[in-house]
Amino acid sequence: MAIRDDFEVATQQLRTVLQRFALVLLVVAAFVAMLIGKADSVLVEKARVLALDLASPALEAIARPVAAANRAIADLKEFASLREENARLREENSRLLAWQTAARRLENENARLRELAHFREGPEAAYITARVVGDSVSAYVRGALLNVGRKAGVTPGQAVLTGEGLAGRIAEVGENSARVLFVTDVNSRLPVQVERTRERAILAGNNSALLRLTLLQGMAGVQPGDRIVTSGSGGSFPIGIPVGEVVRGGKEGSIRVRPFADFSRMEFVRVVDYGITGLVDTGATASDRH
Repeated sequence: MAIRDDFEVATQQLRTVLQRFALVLLVVAAFVAMLIGKADSVLVEKARVLALDLASPALEAIARPVAAANRAIADLKEFASLREENARLREENSRLLAWQTAARRLENENARLRELAHFREGPEAAYITARVVGDSVSAYVRGALLNVGRKAGVTPGQAVLTGEGLAGRIAEVGENSARVLFVTDVNSRLPVQVERTRERAILAGNNSALLRLTLLQGMAGVQPGDRIVTSGSGGSFPIGIPVGEVVRGGKEGSIRVRPFADFSRMEFVRVVDYGITGLVDTGATASDRH
């Protein structure tokens, strides 16, 4: 018992001495190492290179399985991605095959109907690209001024199109300019039909962003999302020119259509001559009629 107590006391004393001189010993050791490095830098450099040479094989041995594991994980991710892409492409291919079948059926049906009706193609449409040089937008007018006129072959009644659809028609023509009456103008009345149901109607502007669809026979058949296209009635425009989309259904007078044309960003338009005359007199300008 006494021996153990003596050993513990001695140990405690040694620990106290070491703690007291530990900082001094560390400073001395650092100083000695610095002196050795200054005295023989070549020896220190050789020791460093030797340590690197000894560690390189171990590091390489560790890096190889890590790199192999990373490649395996990347291959697995790519394989999973390829499987998903393959499934998506199969599904898309099925849809395209269904559309191809429907297109071929419609093409054959169209060819038979043309033969029965002795159908003949009408004249190809001629067009002129024009720049919008001025706005005619106010509380009472919705239109624009173009930089082409009678000299370029523009006449009243011709369709004015953007890349999205029908924007309006030529209302007045000068020698080098023309005025467009937008479909949103309160004076615009356009014979149209619902593309899905083939129901005919009149699309009227009211100087607002939305158009009013009226004179429909079957109101229940119109739904939001239905496309509105020209019907060809009156011979003013050919059938099928896109005009807008139904955004609100309901009873007569409450059906609203948003035009496809973006009038706020209109810079260039296409003035199209379909080679037909109808409701709009194309033989005289507004000034000539006065």
